[in-house]
Amino acid sequence: MDPADVTPVPSRYLHGYSSPVLTSHRERTAANSAGHLLPHLRPGLELLDVGSGAGTIAADLARIVGPEHLTAIEVSEEAAAITRAELGRQGVAGSRVVVGDARALPFADATFDVVHVHQVLQHIPEPVQALREIRRVLHPGGLAAVRESDYEGFRWWPDSPGLDRWRELYLKAARAGGGTPDAGRRLLTWAREAGFGEVTPSSSTTLYATAEGRAAWGGAWAGRVLAPPLATTLRELDLTDQPQLEELSCAWTAWSEESDGWFSLLHGEILARY
Repeated sequence: MDPADVTPVPSRYLHGYSSPVLTSHRERTAANSAGHLLPHLRPGLELLDVGSGAGTIAADLARIVGPEHLTAIEVSEEAAAITRAELGRQGVAGSRVVVGDARALPFADATFDVVHVHQVLQHIPEPVQALREIRRVLHPGGLAAVRESDYEGFRWWPDSPGLDRWRELYLKAARAGGGTPDAGRRLLTWAREAGFGEVTPSSSTTLYATAEGRAAWGGAWAGRVLAPPLATTLRELDLTDQPQLEELSCAWTAWSEESDGWFSLLHGEILARY
């Protein structure tokens, strides 16, 4: 597909790149976020990381396949710069970071052996088109590895009306921007629609149930609900106002301080070949 034929992505990535967001995203590693892919990697494979974001997973993948074999792509120069900075901070030299749209990848057919996608398809319109593009740039027999959350499958304890309200508002904001916040459960269907013939689904969870984990996760969201663009989007959609956002932030802080606090994130995964 020609980039000119693609409807532009929303101008604002809903989570944004505020300090609370990046602090949370920098906790992601290949070990805790791409375990379904790791057994299939080896040095020398040409790997594309779509939506490399904070860059921590990309850095791990680069060390496995070799930095010169990793290409990362982000939707904006701002996001690409974050990836480049993290690769530099970790001493990963020789990888390529480019700007482009996942639904019109700026690469020739059959360029890569592996394409990795983590928490990206949920944020963009036309996720099946993105998967078609991923299939196009893979070598025949190449492997696509995708992992997406399912916000409606998140569970926590103790019960919290504030967190209930947070999820309700987040789902509305994500869908208003063309996103699919329950993407994890849809990956098998999407991959088949995109033309992948061999699709292996799996799922995994991320659990925050220690004092350190609760402080990190709850503290991140306490800040994220007050930061643009999420807070701005919620207000522009007339879904809430600043005092209510502050109440949501306080609800996250209260949850993080619960000695029995428990929060589980559900993720869908696929390994797909054609």
